[in-house]
Amino acid sequence: MLKSVFGFALLATTFTAAPSQAAETKPTVVLVHGAFADASSWTGVIGKLEKDGYKVVAVANPLRSVKGDSSYLKRIISGLGTPVVLVGHSYGGAVISEAATSDSNIKALVYVSAFAPDVGESSLSLSGKFPGSTLSPTLDKPVELENGAKDLYIQQAKFHKQFAADVPEKAAAAMAASQRPVTDVALGEAATNAGWKAIPSWSIYGSADKNIPPEVMKWMASRANSKETVVVKGASHVVMVSHPDRVAKVIEDAATAQ
Repeated sequence: MLKSVFGFALLATTFTAAPSQAAETKPTVVLVHGAFADASSWTGVIGKLEKDGYKVVAVANPLRSVKGDSSYLKRIISGLGTPVVLVGHSYGGAVISEAATSDSNIKALVYVSAFAPDVGESSLSLSGKFPGSTLSPTLDKPVELENGAKDLYIQQAKFHKQFAADVPEKAAAAMAASQRPVTDVALGEAATNAGWKAIPSWSIYGSADKNIPPEVMKWMASRANSKETVVVKGASHVVMVSHPDRVAKVIEDAATAQ
């Protein structure tokens, strides 16, 4: 009887351990927000990913400079000790591209309405590659910083139409009030690394984006040999807010790709 009890206990341990072991094989998803947003912009995506068993870290991107922001991101990633799917929105795409190298534990990059610059390119130069961005006239008076740089905001009255047209008005108003500024230095800083050249990438963006022209994102995804490019019809610049399930699906596609 003692043998039987021991056998059942061993069998139970085997079956209960399996899900935990399976969960450990999943990469950690690291989300990097862009300019005029914050980590809460990923809330809907986080809920979907966590429901599907993924560990998620939504980074508070400093939005100060590509070099400094990417260095901060790399320190976070190095402390995770797991494979990582690195996701960037808008200017956050420039940050993940700068941070991602072939000798890191990053297995995939996902660009969400994001810049994917090559070496020598900046977010600012890419946004003007094709016509369509209406961001500049909506910017508020810049805040002068001690180092000569300027903090940029979108005028709250113009935020909904410019940045988040497909988000309910009340939610967009809250986003406008809590927006994080980006420096002009960060937007104009040239990339020194293009992570998408060494690491597979995925892309999703909206057809009605007014910050980054959709034609620019199409061109960048093609140049990066994107494994999957999803265009969400009618979606604004914050496609992760208005269509979190679509964005989470692309992230999970990247996470499960062989």
